[in-house]
Amino acid sequence: QVRLVESGGGLVQAGGSLRLSCAVSGRTFSRYAMGWFRQAPGKEREFVAAITWSGGSTYYRDSVKGRFTIFRDNAKNTVYLQMNDLKPEDTAVYYCASHRRWGPVGVTTNQEEYDCWGQGTQVTVSS
Repeated sequence: QVRLVESGGGLVQAGGSLRLSCAVSGRTFSRYAMGWFRQAPGKEREFVAAITWSGGSTYYRDSVKGRFTIFRDNAKNTVYLQMNDLKPEDTAVYYCASHRRWGPVGVTTNQEEYDCWGQGTQVTVSS
């Protein structure tokens, strides 16, 4: 059974930083592209960042470019999201997800391409 467990969320002031972690078990982590998504209250879940299985390519939504960094440690079966210069509009529940196909697939923003999801971690940014 595939399991994704996020951690690292919390309350932070605007301009602050957080690092989210997502530990994956039950799947050969190093063979799968990974993504981070978020859902703010009253809004639909949206793409944040994605990384290929090797870590060689990444992609971000425009509003987080230059502030967020996605990276992975395949030896630890963990993907991370480093979030700097946080803004109140970044407040949301953040989810990690594993791509449904293994191997050298490109980064994708399409949620339907991800088949396994974590339970989410709350990030709250105060102004």
